[in-house]
Amino acid sequence: MFQNVLSPNFIFMLIAIVVSLVLHEFAHAVTADLLGDRTARNSGRLTLNPLAHLEILGLLMIFFGPIGWARPVPVNPNNFRRPRVGMIVTALAGPGSNFVLACLFLFIYRVQFLSGSGGAGFLSNLVWIAALVNINLCIFNLIPLPPLDGSRVVANLLPLRQRLAYSKLELYGPFILLLAFILPPVQNYVFSPLFGWFQHLVTGLFGLT
Repeated sequence: MFQNVLSPNFIFMLIAIVVSLVLHEFAHAVTADLLGDRTARNSGRLTLNPLAHLEILGLLMIFFGPIGWARPVPVNPNNFRRPRVGMIVTALAGPGSNFVLACLFLFIYRVQFLSGSGGAGFLSNLVWIAALVNINLCIFNLIPLPPLDGSRVVANLLPLRQRLAYSKLELYGPFILLLAFILPPVQNYVFSPLFGWFQHLVTGLFGLT
């Protein structure tokens, strides 16, 4: 176990996840701020300082548990000119930042390591890991279960009555999500195919399979 923790790949994955989580939460904060909500700014979240965005327990759970998390950015939809649209855009900003980072790393991988301008090996493996980390973070956060970003999108697309019913998942969503990642059938037949399909789709955009 300790050999794996001290391996270069594990250390780089840790760095990639920390950077990606920070940029994910920062994207939420910046987007909300641009749309008129200063809550994140007033809470000290409009920063790239990892200490403002990360929780130690959530970070440890990424590596030693089924799922992990960062500290959610506070958002007040009442400060948006169009609250529901503002919440959807703000929610999508986090996964969107991970998608952009994944594309950036895949572009670097494609140009630098598959065009003859750079050698394959350790560095190319690190770039590939960073790309996969961001692809997985993107699709994970789009799952429509609270407290993930996908649930914010779905809730604000629903009519009022359905939205009120959907909001009841706020109490149970984290437990359902945790249970889903623990149960092997759900992991093997739902999440693994979903993540694999999305990885194949995104890497295929750059001619990588």
